Amino acid sequence: PFYSLAQTSPFQVIAGEWRCFLCRCLQVTQATNQIVMNCADIDIITASFVPQGGEEINATGFNYQNEDEKVTLSFPSALQKGSGTLKVDFVGELNDKMKGFYRSKYTAATGESRYAAVTQFEATDARRAFPCWDEPAIKATFDIALIVPKDRVALSNMNVIDRKPYPEDENLVEMKFATTPIMSTYLVAFVIGEYDFVESQSSDGITVRVYTPIGKAEQGKFALEVATKTLPFYKDYFNVPYPLPKIDLIAIADFAAGESLETALLIDPKNSCSSSRQWVALVVGHELAHQWFGNLVTMEWWTHLWLNEGFASWIEYLCVDHCFPEYDIWTQFVSADYTRALELDALDSSHAIEVNVGHPSEVDEIFDAISYSKGASVIRMLHNYTGDEDFRKGMNAYLLKFQHKNASTEDLWDCLEQASGKPIAAVMSSWTKQMGFPIIEVEEEQVSDDRVLKISQKKFCASGPHSGEDCPSWMVPVSICTSEDPKCTKLKVLLDRPETSITVSGVAPDQWVKVNPGTVGFYRIQYSTAMLERLLPGVRDLSLQPVDRLGLQNDLFSLSRAGMISTVEVLKLMEAFVNEPNYTVWSDLSCNLGVLSSLLSHTDFHEEIQEFIRDLFTPIGLELGWDCKPGEGHLDALLRSLVLGKLGKAGHKPTLEEARRRFRDHVEGKPVLPADLRSPVYLTVLKHGDSATLDTMLKLHKQADMQEEKNRIERVLGAISAPDLIQKVLSFALSEEVRPQDTVSVIGGVAGSSKQGRKAAWKFVKDNWEELYNRYQGGFLISRLIKVRTDKTVKPPPLLFISPAATHFECVICDFI
Repeated sequence: PFYSLAQTSPFQVIAGEWRCFLCRCLQVTQATNQIVMNCADIDIITASFVPQGGEEINATGFNYQNEDEKVTLSFPSALQKGSGTLKVDFVGELNDKMKGFYRSKYTAATGESRYAAVTQFEATDARRAFPCWDEPAIKATFDIALIVPKDRVALSNMNVIDRKPYPEDENLVEMKFATTPIMSTYLVAFVIGEYDFVESQSSDGITVRVYTPIGKAEQGKFALEVATKTLPFYKDYFNVPYPLPKIDLIAIADFAAGESLETALLIDPKNSCSSSRQWVALVVGHELAHQWFGNLVTMEWWTHLWLNEGFASWIEYLCVDHCFPEYDIWTQFVSADYTRALELDALDSSHAIEVNVGHPSEVDEIFDAISYSKGASVIRMLHNYTGDEDFRKGMNAYLLKFQHKNASTEDLWDCLEQASGKPIAAVMSSWTKQMGFPIIEVEEEQVSDDRVLKISQKKFCASGPHSGEDCPSWMVPVSICTSEDPKCTKLKVLLDRPETSITVSGVAPDQWVKVNPGTVGFYRIQYSTAMLERLLPGVRDLSLQPVDRLGLQNDLFSLSRAGMISTVEVLKLMEAFVNEPNYTVWSDLSCNLGVLSSLLSHTDFHEEIQEFIRDLFTPIGLELGWDCKPGEGHLDALLRSLVLGKLGKAGHKPTLEEARRRFRDHVEGKPVLPADLRSPVYLTVLKHGDSATLDTMLKLHKQADMQEEKNRIERVLGAISAPDLIQKVLSFALSEEVRPQDTVSVIGGVAGSSKQGRKAAWKFVKDNWEELYNRYQGGFLISRLIKVRTDKTVKPPPLLFISPAATHFECVICDFI
């Protein structure tokens, strides 16, 4: 099966349309006078079917089913069994919705506004660019031919094989691309715009290019470095070569599936912070992983989306750890993905990793932290359970067996089970087919030189202990270490029942026992009081690994939010972290204290929690200081930014005064703030600022020529406190100064700042819902927008439930109210 897609007239960028001619090889399996295809926002001019060896039959009617995003082509006589070619002449929309084939606005060096034409087809938006069978299992090859201005760059999945003048206009050229391998429609891509590029070759001979806005090629060098390291790493890890002759990474300004791809690819050594370099590395690692896991082997239906996204979200960290071991990236994974997934999956409105998908709008809804972060976390647990060698064998078998085909979750379990000899399907089904996760309760008893652990499991709920009659259970891989060697797993068991007893041999009475070393298992732990007290010296003397110190405090805060232990007792235990040197442990602790601070805002206890934060963070703040010291590394820069921002937000006077001084100097250009200090300084002065401070920040935003700097400012604007200024920030979010995909970040920043901010942001979303929904049309961004945190009493706006498509976001709303 193949598609041939040939543009027949030049792009009408301003009018927002393009005209194209489609040929699709078909096999008619039974006689019919109708052909039904996916189609959205497309006007078909003519259509016909040419049976092999027969005469062309013209379609006589086009019936559009807009809600189902389909079109039925009617023919005057039956199309008989056999092969043939469908031909469709159509006009498509070059839209502004950041999905399908759309316009991405940018500013040229002359100050003129121009547009690039780009595609975003995942999950179900190829149908907005051309009529097709837009399902992942209906694979085909693709021949792409475009008519473009000769001074523009045109890119597609494959390399250019022909370029010639367009006969009707000397300023245009016709470009034809090589035939793609067989692939799903959502993987087709083409881009037309003004770009510079940097180029290199990976060690395995693949040509790699990073395309950037004109004049910013140097800013693509870091992404190029990452990509050229990543391709051979994945080739070696999977033992399967990269399947195409080249790879292009393109910095696109307007992109719905996250922030601007400019910020995901471009690094300016003078203006990019350490976290941006790390973000670029992770994004490149994630997207290149899809070349094997998603593109070479594709899920058979969107129910198995997590195979794409969960796996890529896990292996991006493995890749970055290989390329940049100094990032301590696995500890950051636990804070960024693992704990995030635990928080969402503890809600009553969560869903299983594997979700049945019907309507196209439901697909975008499951591009969430369950598919990505829980998916990555259970893959990490599985990798630990099988061992790296058997895991790689299973992955190689899976990729070779299903390359250029489609596969299901069960197919992956099959290959890993054969490689490892372990009951992978039985274990993993309990994690992917049911929502939630267990809390493991642990008690201990010393028996001679052994420690006997009583371990039980029950479902963990954010609202408190599980109260249902039938409590689900999981097959839980449980690992145990002791203070004798905290980095070495002493015992592994599979907990396949509600409770069991485990004997850990050779444990002296003065030694501690830790369950889940490495914080790999996807569950919470509640230790007995005696066990917890025994673990605290391991926090103080840092003998517990950083990732386990992080996991311990995260579990405690989560248990307190669920009402299972006292928040006061948790705060008392935090004094054990006073010697903590690790950035990620501090980052996670900061987030947990931030949630508590937000909950206590506008109560009598608010100043007490601020004082607690100041007391806890002041020693590490004094140790770090404001300026980088010789020999410091990546994590030191991240820690300084975190700690100063936390102290400034909490009203630590010396930090506030120094932040204001440095901000004044920065605004006056003497000297400019280092990139790693900008976020904490901006946050501090805004939190304690007035209308003049906000106006200055908005001016800096307008003057910034790097999208990273604009995004940095947008993320902290919500820190402003005065109600009238909060409204000004929310209005700014919908202004032309903010790119459409970044509007969500500004509103989310307001919502996450305080109880007052949450109420204001939710009211703003309700009051402007029609404009917001029309802007994002039910894509990725509408799900992110709905996830504005609100009070439990808030109800979603009635307009959400007017259209059938919009109702599919109801469970997203329920997660956050």
